[in-house]
Amino acid sequence: MGAGADAFSLAQNNGKAAKQIIPHVHIHIIPRYNDKGTVWTKRQIPTDEVLFELSQKIKSAIV
Repeated sequence: MGAGADAFSLAQNNGKAAKQIIPHVHIHIIPRYNDKGTVWTKRQIPTDEVLFELSQKIKSAIV
């Protein structure tokens, strides 16, 4: 994966009980690293530009 992750998890949290304010469907792609375990950590992408580049890599991989 383009984030340098060893693997990734997919998560889908929908509905009021999942803490959504506005109901909508979305999927989280969560990078996983062998040395960090499976703890949900804060996003460590430093800038919007880096996030945009990563989003383009994800799009090209699934299209």
